[in-house]
Amino acid sequence: MSSSRHDRSLPSGSPASQVSAPPARVQEVSDGIYAYIQPDGSWWVNNTGFLVGEHGVISVDSCATERRTLAYREAIRSVTGRPITTLINTHHHGDHTFGNFAFPEATIVGHEQTRKMVLAEGIAEYRTLAWTPVDWGDLRPCPPFLTYTDGVTVHSGELRCEVRHVGTPAHTDNDSIVWIPERSLLFAGDLLFNGGTPFVMTGSVAGTVEVLEELKGLGAETIVPGHGEVCGPEVIDRVLGYLRFLADVAERGRAAGLSPLEAARETDLGEYGGLLDSERIVGNLYRAYAELDGLPRGGPIDLVAALGDMVAFNGGRPLTCLA
Repeated sequence: MSSSRHDRSLPSGSPASQVSAPPARVQEVSDGIYAYIQPDGSWWVNNTGFLVGEHGVISVDSCATERRTLAYREAIRSVTGRPITTLINTHHHGDHTFGNFAFPEATIVGHEQTRKMVLAEGIAEYRTLAWTPVDWGDLRPCPPFLTYTDGVTVHSGELRCEVRHVGTPAHTDNDSIVWIPERSLLFAGDLLFNGGTPFVMTGSVAGTVEVLEELKGLGAETIVPGHGEVCGPEVIDRVLGYLRFLADVAERGRAAGLSPLEAARETDLGEYGGLLDSERIVGNLYRAYAELDGLPRGGPIDLVAALGDMVAFNGGRPLTCLA
């Protein structure tokens, strides 16, 4: 049985609002560049960020709920009155795109597959399947309408920002990073979680390992992860360690004829047991098993079954969401 599970579950039927999350905050990570950190960085509670240039603001991602996205806009206004001209989506997941509609003045930029997935999923119904109740607000799907295949360069004044597709399924099948070479600063999206369990259920275990090894070569000194506190490059090795641990669990579990849920229950998470949302190991094992069975990176798996088994791993209780 797994040990050191980080138990943040609510009583059945209780709204997540009964559990207080620390307030979000703006953190200047380089001159004119800000991270917007939303603790505690667990399910659906992501980070965003923005750059303030001479003529306007470039935002990296939006938030999961209407309330959180409007609060993010107010946080930008607390720093600058300049218009928000550009919104970059690092991938399609709703915690990074549901709030796009709240930026009607901005050009929304994303990978072609990010646009495709936002259009296909809309305001995805799976958000209600596994988590404690959330006040999502009046959400409307709003996909990127300026798209790229490999990447695009945006400029904040004279500062060059390289938006790069990572080239292979990893966290999802449409991940991009925002790399600012002059500042050695990386907005990593959900390729990196700091303090939370990495999640590759809709992407690829092997692909994420490959991408993170490449990211180490950038020489980033400051990283804004998709969830968790701003950090340095040491977070890359921590996530890689978890993914290699996951791959080993998958190989042993599959060889023993265990289902992903059974393998997770038989596993001592050890040093990873204290990470937020440890139940993600079940969804991750669904993906790892599929890859061992020959499914191409990012190929379709039974997401409803995987979510159901994550709830089962959590003692049958809905997964805690503070969004």
